[in-house]
Amino acid sequence: MNLFERYLTLWVGLCIIAGVLLGQFLPGVFQVIASLEVAKVNLPVGVLVWVMIIPMLLKIDFGALRQVKKHRRGMGVTLFVNWGVKPFSMAFLGWLFIRHVFVDYLPQDQLDSYIAGLILLAAAPCTAMVFVWSNLVKGDPYFTLSQVALNDVIMIFAFAPLVALLLGVASIAVPWDTLTVSVIFYIVIPVIIAQLLRRQWLKRGEENFNSAMQRIGPYSMGALLLTLVLLFALQGKAIVAQPLVIAMLAVPILIQVIFNSGLAYWLNRRLRVAHCVAAPSALIGASNFFELAVATAISLFGFQSGAALATVVGVLIEVPVMLAVVAVANNTRDWYQQLNKC
Repeated sequence: MNLFERYLTLWVGLCIIAGVLLGQFLPGVFQVIASLEVAKVNLPVGVLVWVMIIPMLLKIDFGALRQVKKHRRGMGVTLFVNWGVKPFSMAFLGWLFIRHVFVDYLPQDQLDSYIAGLILLAAAPCTAMVFVWSNLVKGDPYFTLSQVALNDVIMIFAFAPLVALLLGVASIAVPWDTLTVSVIFYIVIPVIIAQLLRRQWLKRGEENFNSAMQRIGPYSMGALLLTLVLLFALQGKAIVAQPLVIAMLAVPILIQVIFNSGLAYWLNRRLRVAHCVAAPSALIGASNFFELAVATAISLFGFQSGAALATVVGVLIEVPVMLAVVAVANNTRDWYQQLNKC
């Protein structure tokens, strides 16, 4: 992990503080930024999200999809958890904690928005950071690459319908036009741009490609952090007034990560899948594509919405929680490999 990735939670925390302070002293500036939108897609955030996502998508080789048959059991487990369990379990946890357990302590006008943000967070499987987690557990790189490529293909077609379904179940109005624009703007177009750039750079040689990736990598994390400053500058007053909201939103996210990673790990062991596949499968099954979730939440509900705040909480706890899952996978490797080895 590079410096930014290793201390991502610290940088996020500093961005929260900076955003809240800037929002208090320069509210007019951030209100102007929030008003720059087309079809409810905020243009400054759209540019930042592209800078975030494209370097990550450049790592994806869709040619790796031919590896699917080789790891079909591990693939099946991850797909089942990512698309058949995680979004629905998060919708349930959101309903349970937001509508019942914490309902008396949350702003009543934001309850639907909080649930929507949690659903958006769970409906997008992680892309780039998965490579970091997989490396930390000595995962099979071909499995990780092919799984991420397959998830990205599915996400292009399934993200909008799945989110719409779950928002409907939660009795939240579905803005189909904005959701469709978000999918095109935040998934389809960046995927096309990334693959065209990848092909062009690889034509110049592997060394040229790796050098280019090293140069643009820091821009991705920088754009993420700048987006967070914008978010918290507009969320500042609500956070200062109710700081416990972040802690309450973190509870269903934490439970979701623990449950889904544990489920994927257990299912892989029952199916006698090698640890070098099971470990990254569990990590992919539990982590989220929070960059997409944050951007879509802003597009659908606005900068100052509970949905945007809920997705940002996902960013805040993603790294420490996933590192804990990595530690569990590594510490149980000997127990796991009593059944099967790589």
